[in-house]
Amino acid sequence: MPEWLFMTLGYGTLFLFGLVIGSFLNVCIFREPKKETLLANSHCMHCGYELRWYDLIPLFSFLILRGRCRKCNTRLSLQYPLVEGLNGTLYVIVFLANGWNLTSIVYCLLTSALIVVSVIDWRTKRIPNKVNYVILVLGIFVTLLDWPNWRDHLIGMVCVSAVLWMIFLLSVGRAMGGGDAKLMTGAGLALGTLPIILSLIVGCVAGSIIHSVRVLAFHADRKLAFGPYLAFGIWFSMLFGEPVIQWYLELCGLAMPG
Repeated sequence: MPEWLFMTLGYGTLFLFGLVIGSFLNVCIFREPKKETLLANSHCMHCGYELRWYDLIPLFSFLILRGRCRKCNTRLSLQYPLVEGLNGTLYVIVFLANGWNLTSIVYCLLTSALIVVSVIDWRTKRIPNKVNYVILVLGIFVTLLDWPNWRDHLIGMVCVSAVLWMIFLLSVGRAMGGGDAKLMTGAGLALGTLPIILSLIVGCVAGSIIHSVRVLAFHADRKLAFGPYLAFGIWFSMLFGEPVIQWYLELCGLAMPG
């Protein structure tokens, strides 16, 4: 089999797998804030119609049904195809950037958790503890896979989160949410010291720019949901942080050109 065909099949399968996981992410996003069980059969949230298997094919069912419920014809949320498609696409990017290895599998699961964090926090301004626990467990797996550098992972676990916890406690939750600090605890364990610091910087820059535009142009609520921006910073640093950090260290004369 030609290598290009083998790689196309591999990434195509990965994308489809990402779509399936993305479908489950939608279940988590819609049900967790309502404290509903994740095990119940999927149904239309308007009429209660219990979805059949052919209504649950990720992305394709939404397109075939033209974004409407088969039973009551109510328009379905665009979140369904967007989350599914985003998850599948990001899975492919993770493997393209990090290679075909066990760490990439964990990074894909971390990517999915970050999507859940982003959407729920965007909608409710709250990051569920359950998702933060999942990220912490994934951080443990990454540390085990990178065991020679376990000290760096442990430092990463506290170097940013400790600052956020301090801000949270001193402001009594007004300046920083506890969920954000918990998010950076698990992510810091997964990424290590310098990448998690870069994550915070990227998240702060992205949040300040995008939220300022939203407030000025679209009169958005001034209260910032920081989770989506932190999640973007974590994902960016996870895959692309190393060359950025190396460039900065070289610029400061703290590292030899690679």
